Amino acid sequence: MSIPPYPLQWPSTLPRTSKKASSQFRSKLSAAMNNVQDSLRRFATDSGQNVGDVVISSNVTLGVNNPQDTGVAVWFVWDDMQVCIAVDRYPKVEDNLQAIHHVIEARRTEVRHGGLHIARATFKGFQALPSPDGVNKRTWRQVFGLAPDDEITRDELDRLYRAEAKKRHPDQPQGSHALMTELNDAKSEAMREIG
Repeated sequence: MSIPPYPLQWPSTLPRTSKKASSQFRSKLSAAMNNVQDSLRRFATDSGQNVGDVVISSNVTLGVNNPQDTGVAVWFVWDDMQVCIAVDRYPKVEDNLQAIHHVIEARRTEVRHGGLHIARATFKGFQALPSPDGVNKRTWRQVFGLAPDDEITRDELDRLYRAEAKKRHPDQPQGSHALMTELNDAKSEAMREIG
């Protein structure tokens, strides 16, 4: 799996939350991250299936713990499935991480009380599947308005991404979840190609 931890890589099959809910969580960012990693380790032990290739993807960067987009997506491989649990319900990154921890803990409960087949059925809904409209999918260069032979650096890509995100974000009049998902997918694809 080649999902970068930054910027946020949201699964294309999951809509974004437009209205944030208040949270009762009190975890700090580092504690919430540790909780997610710990619950994944425990889930692997409980299920007897390895959890690998874990990537916690968000817009948190060095010096920016409170980005405008507070969504978090935890990508991993379990039982030969590429899985993504993504939450953007809360206004704080740490609260969305803590919510993911609780989702994973719920899967642990399913394994303990319902068996492995119940968790497998649940995780099928979390599978990170390609977009169903992949046939008409534009290339990342088309999304960013580049010619097929244009050279681009990571800094230039970041600049183009930020400019496009301002127009495509669902909170903008001409924006939508679909447009933002296309942009995020294009940036992921570009990052894989240019390194």
